[in-house]
Amino acid sequence: MPFITKPVQFIGTLVWVVLLSYFFAQIEIQIEGGAGWAANLPTWRIEHHWLLDLFWGGRAMTGYHAWVFPFIVLFFHFPLFFMGHWSWRAECRIVSCIMLFWIIEDFLWFVINPAYGLARFSAAAIPWHKHWLWLAPADYWVYMIIAILLLWRSCSRAPVSESVECLTARHIPRKT
Repeated sequence: MPFITKPVQFIGTLVWVVLLSYFFAQIEIQIEGGAGWAANLPTWRIEHHWLLDLFWGGRAMTGYHAWVFPFIVLFFHFPLFFMGHWSWRAECRIVSCIMLFWIIEDFLWFVINPAYGLARFSAAAIPWHKHWLWLAPADYWVYMIIAILLLWRSCSRAPVSESVECLTARHIPRKT
């Protein structure tokens, strides 16, 4: 039975990430319309900084993104806090899912946005994605490779010693 449930759980996780990406893309389309990367939102912006080139692909940092990115990170980590269990394996799976979420969400934003569509998914029509490789933003390829490696790591047979139990389970004596 574990042979059956593991692939089902893995595929279910990926389907769930795609579903979350679709819903969040729809939310962002309703918020931003055709003006991507919070171009017309009433928020602060930092347009140029060397750290933006290094970590943000040269895109501006906005107040909107400064809040939405940590929100998504916290959202994906909620199951660990709810269950009271953390492990390196789970962290690899979560970070991988976050990366896949942003790649899929960003792509879907263009595909289902009435102001863009698949036909306008190009470097010429999307100025905030500054670096392109093989018909897609370079970020997609870099993060896809990292996400796949992390996902592979999360599926590997890591030693149980990597697991870190919840403080209540490890440090508070249980009544027998």
